[in-house]
Amino acid sequence: LIGVYTNRQGERWELQLKGSGRTPYSRNGDGRAVLRSSVREFLCSEAMNYLGIPTSRAASLVVSDDDVWRDPFYNGNVKKERGAVVLRLAKSWFRIGSLEILAHSGELDLLRRLLDFIIQEHFPSIAMNDSNRYLEFFSTVVSETANLIALWMSVGFAHGVCNTDNFSLLPVTIDYGPFGFMDSYDPNFVPNTSDDERRYKIGNQANAGLFNLSKLLQAIKPLLDPRQKQLASQILEGYGEHYYIRFTELFKTKLGLLGENKDDNYLIAFLLKVSLL
Repeated sequence: LIGVYTNRQGERWELQLKGSGRTPYSRNGDGRAVLRSSVREFLCSEAMNYLGIPTSRAASLVVSDDDVWRDPFYNGNVKKERGAVVLRLAKSWFRIGSLEILAHSGELDLLRRLLDFIIQEHFPSIAMNDSNRYLEFFSTVVSETANLIALWMSVGFAHGVCNTDNFSLLPVTIDYGPFGFMDSYDPNFVPNTSDDERRYKIGNQANAGLFNLSKLLQAIKPLLDPRQKQLASQILEGYGEHYYIRFTELFKTKLGLLGENKDDNYLIAFLLKVSLL
């Protein structure tokens, strides 16, 4: 993260570099990115934006003279590739994992301070003096995550690595890695060649979202009283209904279906099955 930019419309964007090298948080990685994946992220994030799907954006792509060694198919064949650096923008780069790691390490004071900062900066509809602000925050993230994944499904987008470190708290689509678009409907479609267990297959994205939200709830539970914990669990139980309603709305729009009909969902499922055949 290199800074915050406010444009002429008053929009606030956080600027982040991908591929610029090691940081204190790079663990065992080299902090580099290859040109191949950088071009894919640039093109896809812009495409997703114009498809109306909340996403990070790409501002620039600079080709590097550095050689980067990668195993593109995870089959042991390491090859030298051209490096690149992407300047990408998002309203925020905070992820579910940003809170999860603090809860896991027992840094509850820092967890509270960070969560208050996130709410104040990015959730203006939530009053900071509201004793239920963490509950309101969680409710918003649950419904918006369901909406985001339904939007992914409506265009056949598979993220590829739907873990808590790649799930935005806003939520927007971030961290374009081994993503892919289905050419034809296949609920078992997996764009990530290293995902041998098909954990993040496209048909499991909604479940992956639920898993990540359960981890978010686990992270913020130390900040909730017993009543709020119970309400938060009920909110999480409503995730599936949120997703199902939004998914149905999007596919009815694609099919031009008007009003309500008990056979609408059957028709959607039937057409998806036909396309699978």
